[in-house]
Amino acid sequence: MQNEFALNRYAVIEEKNKREIVLLRGRGCDWRRCRFCDYHLDFDSNDDLNFSLNEAQLNKVTGLYHKLEIVNSGSFVELDEKTMRKIERVCLKHQISELYFECHWKHRNRIAALREYFSAKGILVKTKTGVETFDTLFRESYLDKGITTNDPKEISEFFDECCLLQGLPGQTTDSMRRDIETGLRHFSRVCINIMQKNSTPIFPDPQVIQAFIQSIYPIYKENPRVDVLLENTDFGIGELEQ
Repeated sequence: MQNEFALNRYAVIEEKNKREIVLLRGRGCDWRRCRFCDYHLDFDSNDDLNFSLNEAQLNKVTGLYHKLEIVNSGSFVELDEKTMRKIERVCLKHQISELYFECHWKHRNRIAALREYFSAKGILVKTKTGVETFDTLFRESYLDKGITTNDPKEISEFFDECCLLQGLPGQTTDSMRRDIETGLRHFSRVCINIMQKNSTPIFPDPQVIQAFIQSIYPIYKENPRVDVLLENTDFGIGELEQ
């Protein structure tokens, strides 16, 4: 599936953990069951078409901060082999020392080999996963996230960073703050995403979002270990190109 509109797929994040970021395209999220997510619609089953798109975006990388984040609306395992080799060449050319990938829990056992491969090239791989909330019942019965443990420590054994989803019906200031503090206790960084209206049956709750902005956001806004995306395009990727 190719997007009807061209998305901005390269950006530079200038705050906190400064880095370049690229939104690549893969074969599509292998889980594809999260009830709140339609990012998986950004996919194509044709590896050659994906590589053509991905190569163009990776060619924009300059090595400005020697850190590069790879996002592909799924997991790194869904990127084609040519794209992975292109990422490697770009990292070596521009002296990228830290490389970030996203990954679903179901592919956690593929991470060690990824780290080992890039470590041999002098590149530290860090991985990020969408936990959304540490309330296991809410996460698995309502969001259908597909994480088979209720132990944050076990999740952190595979992943360096976690993403949280806030602004959902049923969340409170206490539950949101508890999730953030749990994330900070077990992971090196936390990325908070505020739920946006999309094509899924899960809707954002305006009252919960307002509570977040008033009571939670001021606490963590300046925390160097916390990224807050009030809009899902706040990193500069995902927007329609002008």
